[in-house]
Amino acid sequence: MHTSTQEALWVLRAQCDDREALELLLRSVQPAVHRYLCGLVGPADAPDVLQEVLVQVYRQLGWLETPGLFRPWVFRIASRAGFRHLRKERRWREQEREEALLAEIPAPAPPPREGVLSALPHMEGISPGSRAVLLLHFQEELSLPEVAAVLELPLGTIKSRLAYGLTALRKQLTKRRNF
Repeated sequence: MHTSTQEALWVLRAQCDDREALELLLRSVQPAVHRYLCGLVGPADAPDVLQEVLVQVYRQLGWLETPGLFRPWVFRIASRAGFRHLRKERRWREQEREEALLAEIPAPAPPPREGVLSALPHMEGISPGSRAVLLLHFQEELSLPEVAAVLELPLGTIKSRLAYGLTALRKQLTKRRNF
């Protein structure tokens, strides 16, 4: 994931208190962040978390030293806000235990079929951590090292969450076909 040259220029202008540049910058990143948050926290909660993310971006933009890293920086903020939201709802802890048991599984990465990612928020049994990895890797087309950087986790953890998520997706799809 790379920040466009135009976005990098908007970052610099926004850091110099150019309101128009800030608006353009936030509009350019908003659809991708909203899509990511819909998959992570669900479509009902995504707008609220997105608003929180955009406010944090506005408040912290002056601290961004490398404008070319704007998009990964925003996705990191979005990931943190999404996970914070999920912890508040106590869904995180229940599924964290399951992930610890599966932490050593290697990660095969065949991409899911079209439409599967859009159904991801409605599927039970897929942890928020695995959902984040699946969405960033397959929907936002980030490499696994980039996903690890965005989520600030070791590459091995990203691979295990990817493997767990793909396994859970396969189980869900098998259940749906059998009914």
